[in-house]
Amino acid sequence: MHVRRSLATVLAVGSIVLATACGGDDLNPGSATDGSSPSPTTSSSTADKGSVSIASQNFGEAALVASMYDQLLTAAGYTTDVKLVDARDAYMATFPKSIDIVPEYVGGIVNFLNAAKNGDNAQPFTAGDGQQLAEQGKPLLDEAGITLLDLSSATDTNAFFVTQEYSDSNSVTKLSDLQGVSVTLAAAPDCEGRLDCEGGLSDQYGIDITKVLPLGYASDQTYQSVINGESELGETSTTDGTLAAQGLVVLEDDKQIQPAQNLVPAVSSDFLAQHPDVADVLNPLMAALTTEKLTELNGRIAVDREKPEDVATSFLQEAGLL
Repeated sequence: MHVRRSLATVLAVGSIVLATACGGDDLNPGSATDGSSPSPTTSSSTADKGSVSIASQNFGEAALVASMYDQLLTAAGYTTDVKLVDARDAYMATFPKSIDIVPEYVGGIVNFLNAAKNGDNAQPFTAGDGQQLAEQGKPLLDEAGITLLDLSSATDTNAFFVTQEYSDSNSVTKLSDLQGVSVTLAAAPDCEGRLDCEGGLSDQYGIDITKVLPLGYASDQTYQSVINGESELGETSTTDGTLAAQGLVVLEDDKQIQPAQNLVPAVSSDFLAQHPDVADVLNPLMAALTTEKLTELNGRIAVDREKPEDVATSFLQEAGLL
């Protein structure tokens, strides 16, 4: 019998939010109440492929895509183990050593490896095209033992928001409008110093960020911090469909400090060599996802409060992948 760990039990639905690509604690396995649940029945031709470890960040969009990987690989005959963590740093410490597959964003993983090798102040890769970015980062990926499968056309970059009232009162519609302005930023735990987060806002835009509150990437706490005036600026993603209903508005990244963030499966090169069929399982998913569809699916999680695994199942069935 194949075992699939449930994603639902590691997420409190009330805190599920949208996002992109954002350190964290030790890896915490997600599991059902009894530690496992039966996987969908597979034929003898797809049975007993072996085990696969999947790690993902713990925000709505990443959990959604991780659940898609989980269900597709389970249906293909793999025994899956899914771990959700607070930020990329947490799983990159053991990927690809003890982790086989990670749902990633091309700019996120390439620039993480760049900073890990060349220091936090290393010049980031900023090619606007995801494929170019993947090619620029290939030496770093090869050195790390990581292979990127097909890039999706679906993209999701970091974005920063204020209240509509703040925008109107201060004539702020783009990030450069905050040059020289002192603000408190509510963001992911690993935001401080990152060139696509606090570091870029400070150095590239000249924003005086007096404090970073590590309240989470597009989390309820981050939203409320800005709404309640504890912070002026909050971090979310460009596929966040909840902002308008909360009286929040994204500021234009007019200096384009965000790199291309196409969704892409990042796979241990050693694992892929042993299980080349994984590409045949995951590449069709990347082809089926679009930015518009991803935004819609995110809304079902964050606004309609559907579980990521249920949204994943309905999409995979609708796309003919499951």
